Amino acid sequence: MKVVLLYTFKILGVILGIVILYIILGLLVPFIPVSAKDDGQKKEIPIYIYTNGVHTDIVMPVRNALQDWSLKIPFNDTRSKRTDYNYIGIGWGDKGFYLDTPTWADLKFSTAVKAAFWLSDSAMHCTYYTTMKEGDDCKMILISRSQYKDLVKFVENKFDRDLKGNFILIPTDAVYGDNDAFYDAKGTYSFLYTCNTWTNDALKAAGQKAALWTPSDFGIFQHYK
Repeated sequence: MKVVLLYTFKILGVILGIVILYIILGLLVPFIPVSAKDDGQKKEIPIYIYTNGVHTDIVMPVRNALQDWSLKIPFNDTRSKRTDYNYIGIGWGDKGFYLDTPTWADLKFSTAVKAAFWLSDSAMHCTYYTTMKEGDDCKMILISRSQYKDLVKFVENKFDRDLKGNFILIPTDAVYGDNDAFYDAKGTYSFLYTCNTWTNDALKAAGQKAALWTPSDFGIFQHYK
Protein backbone atom coordinates (compact mmCIF):
# COMPACT_ATOMS: atom_id res chain seq x y z
CA MET A 1 0.00 0.00 0.00
CA LYS A 2 2.82 2.38 0.89
CA VAL A 3 4.49 1.71 -2.46
CA VAL A 4 1.25 2.41 -4.31
CA LEU A 5 0.75 5.65 -2.41
CA LEU A 6 4.36 6.65 -3.07
CA TYR A 7 4.02 6.14 -6.81
CA THR A 8 0.66 7.91 -6.78
CA PHE A 9 2.17 10.97 -5.09
CA LYS A 10 5.09 10.92 -7.50
CA ILE A 11 2.77 10.85 -10.51
CA LEU A 12 0.65 13.64 -9.05
CA GLY A 13 3.81 15.61 -8.35
CA VAL A 14 5.00 15.24 -11.94
CA ILE A 15 1.59 16.31 -13.28
CA LEU A 16 1.50 19.29 -10.96
CA GLY A 17 5.03 20.24 -11.99
CA ILE A 18 4.09 20.11 -15.68
CA VAL A 19 1.02 22.26 -15.05
CA ILE A 20 3.03 24.84 -13.10
CA LEU A 21 5.76 24.92 -15.77
CA TYR A 22 3.13 25.32 -18.50
CA ILE A 23 1.50 28.23 -16.68
CA ILE A 24 4.87 29.94 -16.16
CA LEU A 25 5.89 29.49 -19.81
CA GLY A 26 2.40 30.54 -20.95
CA LEU A 27 2.77 33.78 -19.02
CA LEU A 28 6.41 34.59 -19.85
CA VAL A 29 7.17 33.36 -23.39
CA PRO A 30 4.41 35.51 -24.99
CA PHE A 31 6.37 38.60 -23.92
CA ILE A 32 9.14 37.61 -26.34
CA PRO A 33 8.13 39.53 -29.48
CA VAL A 34 8.34 38.64 -33.14
CA SER A 35 8.72 41.94 -34.99
CA ALA A 36 6.62 42.93 -37.98
CA LYS A 37 8.26 42.67 -41.39
CA ASP A 38 7.91 45.69 -43.67
CA ASP A 39 7.75 44.54 -47.29
CA GLY A 40 7.87 48.11 -48.55
CA GLN A 41 4.37 47.93 -50.03
CA LYS A 42 1.42 50.17 -49.23
CA LYS A 43 -0.56 48.95 -46.21
CA GLU A 44 -4.12 49.14 -47.51
CA ILE A 45 -6.03 46.01 -46.51
CA PRO A 46 -7.66 46.04 -43.06
CA ILE A 47 -7.68 42.85 -41.01
CA TYR A 48 -8.61 42.38 -37.38
CA ILE A 49 -7.65 40.14 -34.50
CA TYR A 50 -10.72 39.35 -32.41
CA THR A 51 -11.36 37.34 -29.25
CA ASN A 52 -14.61 36.27 -27.64
CA GLY A 53 -12.74 35.51 -24.42
CA VAL A 54 -12.23 31.86 -25.35
CA HIS A 55 -11.32 31.70 -29.05
CA THR A 56 -9.44 34.16 -31.26
CA ASP A 57 -10.13 34.81 -34.93
CA ILE A 58 -8.45 36.54 -37.82
CA VAL A 59 -11.09 38.79 -39.40
CA MET A 60 -10.76 39.75 -43.07
CA PRO A 61 -12.84 41.47 -45.76
CA VAL A 62 -15.42 39.09 -47.24
CA ARG A 63 -14.21 40.01 -50.70
CA ASN A 64 -11.67 42.19 -52.44
CA ALA A 65 -9.61 41.97 -55.61
CA LEU A 66 -7.45 39.21 -54.11
CA GLN A 67 -9.97 36.91 -52.43
CA ASP A 68 -13.71 36.25 -52.23
CA TRP A 69 -14.31 34.15 -49.12
CA SER A 70 -18.02 33.78 -49.86
CA LEU A 71 -17.16 31.48 -52.77
CA LYS A 72 -15.47 29.03 -50.40
CA ILE A 73 -17.53 29.66 -47.26
CA PRO A 74 -21.04 30.13 -48.72
CA PHE A 75 -23.47 32.49 -47.03
CA ASN A 76 -26.01 29.66 -47.29
CA ASP A 77 -23.98 27.67 -44.76
CA THR A 78 -25.14 30.11 -42.06
CA ARG A 79 -28.61 30.20 -40.53
CA SER A 80 -29.29 33.75 -41.70
CA LYS A 81 -28.15 33.11 -45.29
CA ARG A 82 -27.67 36.87 -45.58
CA THR A 83 -25.39 38.07 -48.36
CA ASP A 84 -24.66 41.59 -47.12
CA TYR A 85 -21.85 40.81 -44.67
CA ASN A 86 -18.62 42.77 -45.06
CA TYR A 87 -16.17 40.76 -42.91
CA ILE A 88 -15.46 37.16 -42.08
CA GLY A 89 -13.68 35.91 -38.97
CA ILE A 90 -11.86 32.58 -39.17
CA GLY A 91 -10.35 30.63 -36.31
CA TRP A 92 -8.89 27.16 -35.90
CA GLY A 93 -9.37 25.00 -32.83
CA ASP A 94 -10.44 21.74 -31.22
CA LYS A 95 -13.74 20.50 -32.67
CA GLY A 96 -15.13 19.41 -29.30
CA PHE A 97 -14.04 22.66 -27.69
CA TYR A 98 -15.71 24.70 -30.44
CA LEU A 99 -18.96 22.75 -30.57
CA ASP A 100 -19.40 22.13 -26.84
CA THR A 101 -17.75 25.17 -25.24
CA PRO A 102 -19.05 28.51 -26.52
CA THR A 103 -18.16 29.99 -23.09
CA TRP A 104 -15.88 28.89 -20.25
CA ALA A 105 -18.98 28.06 -18.19
CA ASP A 106 -19.76 25.31 -20.72
CA LEU A 107 -16.38 23.60 -20.40
CA LYS A 108 -16.53 19.89 -19.55
CA PHE A 109 -13.65 17.95 -18.00
CA SER A 110 -13.76 15.33 -20.78
CA THR A 111 -13.60 18.03 -23.46
CA ALA A 112 -10.64 19.69 -21.78
CA VAL A 113 -8.69 16.43 -21.46
CA LYS A 114 -9.28 15.44 -25.08
CA ALA A 115 -8.33 18.90 -26.30
CA ALA A 116 -5.20 19.08 -24.18
CA PHE A 117 -3.75 15.71 -25.12
CA TRP A 118 -4.20 15.34 -28.89
CA LEU A 119 -7.31 13.15 -28.53
CA SER A 120 -9.85 14.85 -30.79
CA ASP A 121 -10.32 16.40 -34.21
CA SER A 122 -10.00 20.07 -35.14
CA ALA A 123 -12.35 22.51 -36.84
CA MET A 124 -12.46 25.91 -38.48
CA HIS A 125 -15.01 28.35 -37.06
CA CYS A 126 -16.12 30.94 -39.63
CA THR A 127 -18.22 33.94 -38.63
CA TYR A 128 -19.62 36.66 -40.85
CA TYR A 129 -19.88 40.26 -39.61
CA THR A 130 -21.53 43.39 -40.98
CA THR A 131 -19.18 45.77 -39.16
CA MET A 132 -16.15 45.56 -36.90
CA LYS A 133 -15.53 47.82 -33.92
CA GLU A 134 -12.13 48.20 -32.31
CA GLY A 135 -11.81 47.70 -28.56
CA ASP A 136 -10.01 45.62 -25.97
CA ASP A 137 -11.28 42.50 -27.75
CA CYS A 138 -10.70 43.67 -31.33
CA LYS A 139 -7.67 45.32 -32.98
CA MET A 140 -7.33 46.48 -36.58
CA ILE A 141 -4.13 46.05 -38.60
CA LEU A 142 -3.42 47.41 -42.09
CA ILE A 143 -1.41 45.04 -44.26
CA SER A 144 -0.15 45.02 -47.84
CA ARG A 145 -1.54 43.04 -50.75
CA SER A 146 1.44 40.69 -50.62
CA GLN A 147 1.01 40.14 -46.89
CA TYR A 148 -2.70 39.49 -47.40
CA LYS A 149 -1.94 36.84 -50.01
CA ASP A 150 0.36 35.12 -47.51
CA LEU A 151 -2.35 35.30 -44.83
CA VAL A 152 -5.00 33.85 -47.12
CA LYS A 153 -2.69 30.99 -48.08
CA PHE A 154 -1.96 30.23 -44.42
CA VAL A 155 -5.65 30.23 -43.49
CA GLU A 156 -6.80 28.19 -46.48
CA ASN A 157 -4.14 25.55 -45.88
CA LYS A 158 -5.69 24.70 -42.50
CA PHE A 159 -9.07 23.72 -44.00
CA ASP A 160 -9.67 20.08 -44.80
CA ARG A 161 -11.15 19.53 -48.27
CA ASP A 162 -13.29 17.00 -50.10
CA LEU A 163 -12.28 15.28 -53.34
CA LYS A 164 -13.44 18.33 -55.32
CA GLY A 165 -11.28 20.67 -53.26
CA ASN A 166 -14.18 22.25 -51.35
CA PHE A 167 -14.16 23.07 -47.66
CA ILE A 168 -16.11 20.44 -45.69
CA LEU A 169 -19.06 21.86 -43.73
CA ILE A 170 -19.74 20.29 -40.31
CA PRO A 171 -23.53 19.79 -39.97
CA THR A 172 -24.36 20.96 -36.45
CA ASP A 173 -26.86 22.99 -34.44
CA ALA A 174 -24.07 24.05 -32.08
CA VAL A 175 -23.37 27.28 -33.95
CA TYR A 176 -22.96 30.44 -31.89
CA GLY A 177 -25.48 32.54 -33.84
CA ASP A 178 -27.13 33.11 -37.21
CA ASN A 179 -23.92 34.18 -38.90
CA ASP A 180 -21.42 31.35 -38.37
CA ALA A 181 -20.56 27.82 -39.49
CA PHE A 182 -17.99 25.11 -38.75
CA TYR A 183 -15.74 23.23 -41.18
CA ASP A 184 -13.39 20.27 -40.86
CA ALA A 185 -9.76 21.23 -40.37
CA LYS A 186 -6.28 19.78 -40.49
CA GLY A 187 -4.10 19.25 -37.45
CA THR A 188 -4.69 18.35 -33.83
CA TYR A 189 -5.27 20.76 -30.97
CA SER A 190 -3.23 20.42 -27.77
CA PHE A 191 -2.11 22.43 -24.79
CA LEU A 192 1.01 23.27 -26.80
CA TYR A 193 -0.87 24.36 -29.93
CA THR A 194 -4.16 26.10 -29.19
CA CYS A 195 -6.56 28.25 -31.20
CA ASN A 196 -4.58 31.27 -30.02
CA THR A 197 -1.29 29.69 -31.09
CA TRP A 198 -2.76 29.28 -34.57
CA THR A 199 -3.93 32.90 -34.70
CA ASN A 200 -0.50 34.02 -33.53
CA ASP A 201 1.09 31.97 -36.33
CA ALA A 202 -1.33 33.51 -38.84
CA LEU A 203 -0.04 36.94 -37.86
CA LYS A 204 3.53 35.72 -38.33
CA ALA A 205 2.62 34.39 -41.78
CA ALA A 206 1.33 37.84 -42.69
CA GLY A 207 4.50 39.51 -41.44
CA GLN A 208 2.81 41.14 -38.44
CA LYS A 209 3.75 41.59 -34.80
CA ALA A 210 3.26 38.46 -32.74
CA ALA A 211 4.49 36.55 -29.72
CA LEU A 212 7.23 33.96 -30.09
CA TRP A 213 4.64 31.47 -28.80
CA THR A 214 1.41 31.83 -26.88
CA PRO A 215 -1.42 29.55 -25.75
CA SER A 216 -3.63 32.53 -24.81
CA ASP A 217 -5.30 35.54 -26.44
CA PHE A 218 -3.49 37.78 -23.95
CA GLY A 219 -0.19 36.75 -25.50
CA ILE A 220 -1.34 38.17 -28.83
CA PHE A 221 -3.18 41.28 -27.72
CA GLN A 222 -0.47 42.57 -25.41
CA HIS A 223 1.62 43.24 -28.54
CA TYR A 224 -1.17 45.47 -29.92
CA LYS A 225 -1.85 47.78 -26.99
